[in-house]
Amino acid sequence: MTEIVIVGYGPGEVVTPAVDEARLLATGAEVHVGEALRAHEGRYWSYVCNLAMCCPAQGTPYDPSTSQVAAEATVHGLVALPDRETLERTIAPVTGPVRMAMSHATTDAITEFRAKIMAAPDLDAFAKQFVAEGLVRVRSALTTHMEGGRLDDAEVARLGLDLAITRVRDEGWTMMHESHALLWKDLTRRLEPRFAPPAASLLAMAAWRAGNSVQATIAVERALAIDPNYSMANLLMHALQNLLSPTIMRGRLPTPAELDATMGPAHAAWLLPLINLLDDEDLQSPPE
Repeated sequence: MTEIVIVGYGPGEVVTPAVDEARLLATGAEVHVGEALRAHEGRYWSYVCNLAMCCPAQGTPYDPSTSQVAAEATVHGLVALPDRETLERTIAPVTGPVRMAMSHATTDAITEFRAKIMAAPDLDAFAKQFVAEGLVRVRSALTTHMEGGRLDDAEVARLGLDLAITRVRDEGWTMMHESHALLWKDLTRRLEPRFAPPAASLLAMAAWRAGNSVQATIAVERALAIDPNYSMANLLMHALQNLLSPTIMRGRLPTPAELDATMGPAHAAWLLPLINLLDDEDLQSPPE
């Protein structure tokens, strides 16, 4: 039998009707309600237990900061933030001297790319080499972060260009693990905004897989605010809005070899998403 626990937060006049409705729905679906609680102002009440010795009418006091859950969260580096806005700021674009440095690094990466593509006698061959190098850089970046390192500005800027290519971005997707969130979060913050949607989408997927739907939603919103038509972000938003479990993806991600078989060899047209970004007339010059 499936069993659930229902917890509502707030005053009784608000929570009790909602809990009653949830219990009725659970009964109708033949789902056992193991416990139903209301928590408010440091106390909790049970809708299931009527014994005064363990569930007094005045509620049972509790301190979430001293619970085993809080202790284990601290050990694992998890910190409860006061509100959604604070969480949004943790993936907001960097500012100040860090942004200036990234702007210069991005300009250098763009200049290098343009020089190489203009000098390339065979665009298909150039695309194959560019994609191959991008795949290597994705794997190298993941390894660097897994070992506790951090990419420098030039590496971040170049990877930002790489990720504009769907096949390169999908290398991060097919290798996805919850622990990769640190890399994609770092890139989401440091990349020039127009290059951020791929990294933000990969961050969203990593957060979703880890059970952090709030961070996943914020990351998707960041991607869609920059590019409302970004398909990967839209797919993830659909999954999050429909409360789909990330377990549906486990064991179903294609391998890099399967991606190559499906997409075929790289060719010049694969570069168009990147070229379109570079040709955008709104591209800002680095601050003086």
